[in-house]
Amino acid sequence: MYRGGNIMIKKGYITLVFSILLLFLGTLLINIKNNTLTNEAFIPAGILSVIFIVVQIISVKLRKNADNYLLSLVMFMSSISAIMILRLKPDLYMHQIVWICIGLIVFLIIVTVSDRLLELLDYPYVLGFGALIIICSVLIFGTDIGGNRNWIILGPIQVQPSEFAKLLIIAFLSSFLSENKNVLVLPSRGWKFIHLPPFRFLAPLLLIWSASILMFVSLRDLGSALLFFGIVVIMTYVATGKKLYVAIALFFFSLSSYISYLLFAHVQTRVAIWLHPWDDPMGSAYQIVQSLFAFGYGGVFGTGYTSGFPRLIPEVHTDFIFAAIGEEFGLIGVTFLLLAYLLLFMRGIKAALLLTNEKYKLMAFGLAITLLLQTFIILAGVTKLLPLTGITLPFISYGGSSMVSSFISLGLLYALSSKER
Repeated sequence: MYRGGNIMIKKGYITLVFSILLLFLGTLLINIKNNTLTNEAFIPAGILSVIFIVVQIISVKLRKNADNYLLSLVMFMSSISAIMILRLKPDLYMHQIVWICIGLIVFLIIVTVSDRLLELLDYPYVLGFGALIIICSVLIFGTDIGGNRNWIILGPIQVQPSEFAKLLIIAFLSSFLSENKNVLVLPSRGWKFIHLPPFRFLAPLLLIWSASILMFVSLRDLGSALLFFGIVVIMTYVATGKKLYVAIALFFFSLSSYISYLLFAHVQTRVAIWLHPWDDPMGSAYQIVQSLFAFGYGGVFGTGYTSGFPRLIPEVHTDFIFAAIGEEFGLIGVTFLLLAYLLLFMRGIKAALLLTNEKYKLMAFGLAITLLLQTFIILAGVTKLLPLTGITLPFISYGGSSMVSSFISLGLLYALSSKER
């Protein structure tokens, strides 16, 4: 294992070098395009590169047996994030650099204190109650931004609480499901072919599910609702192996979604944009139509970095950054990015399979599946496979809340990958 660990570390440093080269190359091309090529233009890229190197060295010393691929892959994604924000929103470039640096520092803090944090898994109801408080805080103090009422404004900072609530939900499910697995697998009550455990064991899961429905209806936050619902259903199935829970959850979620469609105009609007975007291509469906044009214009090889027209898409630096990547890097660039996400997910699953502690195993699996699920939801929305959801692409979209919460997830997964190996 130690030899394998050394090989992993070496390959991680190779990926780090590639990420730094990508960062400087992107900066060079942008400044040549804008005729602003100066030494000062490379200072942000230099600072971020130094942070990359320092974090890589410290993390290896802190957790020698950890899966170093996890960090190196995320650094590659962070480099893509930086150069894309520089391309799409130059005035937000320094902000994104700062958020990536903050995320990396938070990552190191999480790795350092991870043992203390994982002790919280012994208090599942505290974690679940904390998640509900965060979700309900948006109902009271939330502000409508971009059609979703899922933000809280704290002075100059806009915080998206759902990004942090999902971490508490994963921790709660990891603890609750591991402690009550036997009761959930061997139900004691039934009606015909439906056999369920006592209500007090189902109540916490139903409460989290209800919170996702509440976010969907009250906050118009379809993305977080789908993400929370998916986390609960998938983790419950993985822990119990009971398909009945999945079927029941899907039935009630579908029923609630249909009722919401009948009662609320904003839900009808989202569905109409999804099904018939060409009915109003210059109005409510403008974003998704421009996104589809971007993918079509990019083709297989892309237009080339700085040679496309991604700024025609509103909010391209947040929800639609994947469309910008598809236009300028084409199908080939998109494929490499998707492979990076898939590899990150696979490394997370491998870390989970190597763990023997049931709570740690479910926690690692929950973090990995959440990353993949969030990526799928936003990509499905941008490509019109699903109604547009409004969540961010992990480690790439602009946004402080998303970046910090993603690095917290990475820190926990990185720490878990070093246990019991």
